[in-house]
Amino acid sequence: MTTLNKKRSSGILAHISSLPSPHGIGDIGYSSWKFLDFLEDCGQTLWQFLPTVVTNPIFDNSPYMGNSAFAGSPLLISLELLQEDGLIQEDIAPPVTFSEYQTDYSEVARHKIKILLSAFQAFDKKDKTFLTFTKNCTWLPDYCLFMSLKEKYQQKGWFDWPAPLAKRQQKALKLASSELKDRIDYFAFEQFIFHKQWMILRQKAEQRNIRLVGDIPIYVGWDSADVWANQAIFELNPKTHNPINVAGVPPDYFSKTGQRWGNPLYRWNTKSSSVKKQLYSWWTERFRAIFEMVDIVRVDHFRGFEAYWSVPASHKTAMKGKWVQGPGKEFFQEIHKTLGKLEIIAEDLGEITPEVIQMRDDLGFPGMKILQFAFDKKRDNAFLPFNYDTQNSVIYTGTHDNDTTVGWFLSDQFNDEQRKEIKSYCNRTSLSGSDIHKDMIYLALSSISRHAIFPLQDVLGFGNDCKMNSPGSKEGNWSWRCAERFLTKEVSHWMYTQCELFGRCHTKKKRQTTTKETTQNDKTKA
Repeated sequence: MTTLNKKRSSGILAHISSLPSPHGIGDIGYSSWKFLDFLEDCGQTLWQFLPTVVTNPIFDNSPYMGNSAFAGSPLLISLELLQEDGLIQEDIAPPVTFSEYQTDYSEVARHKIKILLSAFQAFDKKDKTFLTFTKNCTWLPDYCLFMSLKEKYQQKGWFDWPAPLAKRQQKALKLASSELKDRIDYFAFEQFIFHKQWMILRQKAEQRNIRLVGDIPIYVGWDSADVWANQAIFELNPKTHNPINVAGVPPDYFSKTGQRWGNPLYRWNTKSSSVKKQLYSWWTERFRAIFEMVDIVRVDHFRGFEAYWSVPASHKTAMKGKWVQGPGKEFFQEIHKTLGKLEIIAEDLGEITPEVIQMRDDLGFPGMKILQFAFDKKRDNAFLPFNYDTQNSVIYTGTHDNDTTVGWFLSDQFNDEQRKEIKSYCNRTSLSGSDIHKDMIYLALSSISRHAIFPLQDVLGFGNDCKMNSPGSKEGNWSWRCAERFLTKEVSHWMYTQCELFGRCHTKKKRQTTTKETTQNDKTKA
C-alpha cells in the first residue's frame, strides 16, 4: 500500500506547452522555471502536467498518442539553455511572431528543429555523459531507429514499411542501423538534451518545495516505437500487424457513442509466460522512467487495469465493445516489488464499478474528485464535497478534458435556477459567471480531500475558448497557451491567501534567485 504525502496541499494543472515563451511553445528551461516561481508565489506544492512525449501531427499533436511512451518532445527543449551551453552560435529569435494564445506545432517544429540540428553539428558525440546516457537507456536504440525509419519512409506507419523491417528481422535492422547512423545519433542527441534540461528543472522544483506530477497514459499509439519494438505484447494480427481489438470507453458524459481511441490492447490474458514476462517488464521500465522525472504519477484510465473496454477494430464507434478482465491489483503489486512504493493518483473516472473502487483502495491510491461532475440535483452525488468519505483523494474543479469552469457554468446545460443552486453550494448568491472559478476553487480547497489541483485556466477565470481538449473531437485540441501578463501578483496573492486559509500552504525559506535567472528575467522583460 502507498499513499501520497499526508500534508494537505494544493497545485496547478498546466501543460508545459501552454507556458509563456517567445518560441511559440512553453519549454523546460526558463519558461518552466518562471512558472515554478509563480507556483511558489501562489503557495502551491504540486505542479501537474500532461505527458511530455513526442507528439504526432496526424493525431492533432495529442500527448496521449505519442511516438514513444519514453521519449521527451524535442519541441519542449529550451533553446536559451542550448545557447548558454555553447551549442548554438546563431540568433535563436523566431522568424515569425508566434501567437501568445495558441501553439502552431508545424511552425514551432520548423523553427526549433532547424536550430537543434545546428546544435547537433556542434555537439561532441564522444561526450562522456552522452555516452553514459545512451548506454543506460534501454528504450533509446529502438526509438532512434524507429524515428529514422519513419523519416526514410515519408512518415508511413511501421506496419507499412518493408516486411523485413516491420517484422523486425535482425539482418534488416542491422543494415538500417548502419545506413541511418547519423540520424540515429541525432535523435539520441535530442533525448540527451531533453533529459539533461529536465534534471535541472526537477532540481529547481525541489528547491522550491514543489512536487512534479506526471501523467502516464494506460495505452500507447499503434504507430509508435513501443508497439513496433514489442509486438508480442499487443493484440495484433501477426500477418498484417493490424490491431484485432482497440481501446476505448462506452457511451458516457463526454460522448453518446462512446470514445473509440484506436490504441491496440495489451495481451493481459495471454497464456504465454514469456509474453506475460515481456509485458510486465515493459511496464516496469515505463514506470521506472517516468519516476526518474517526477515525484507523483497520475495513471490515466486506471479502471482499465481492473477491466477494459475492448472494441473490434472494424467498428467505427465504441458502442458495441465489451468489458474484458484486466490484470488487477496484482499488476501494481508486482511493479512495487521491483521499484518500491510509488506515489500514484488513480484516474478513476467514467464507468466505475465496486471492483475498481476496491482495487484502488486496496492499493491505497487516491482517486479523483471532479467538482464539475457534482451538480446533477442528486444529493448523494459522489462528487459533492459533503459526500466525501476519505481524505485520501485529489479534488479538481475540472481536468484537461473538461470545459473551463467559467465556460461550464455559462453553458446551455444549466438554466438560472440550476446556476443558483451551484452558487448556493459555494455560499454565494450572485449568478455572475465572472467569479464562479473563485467560488469553485474555494469549495475545493475547503474540502477534506488532502490534495486540490486546479487547471491554470480556472485559476485565471478563462472561458471555454481556452479549453485544452474536447474528447471525441479530432482537431483544435492541445494548443492553448497562457500569455505571461496573466500570471500576476494579484492572482498569486489570492491563491496564496485561500490555500493558507485552508491549511494547504507550507512555510519555508524564500528561494534566492540566481544571477543567471535574474539576468534572463531582465532580458525577458526588456
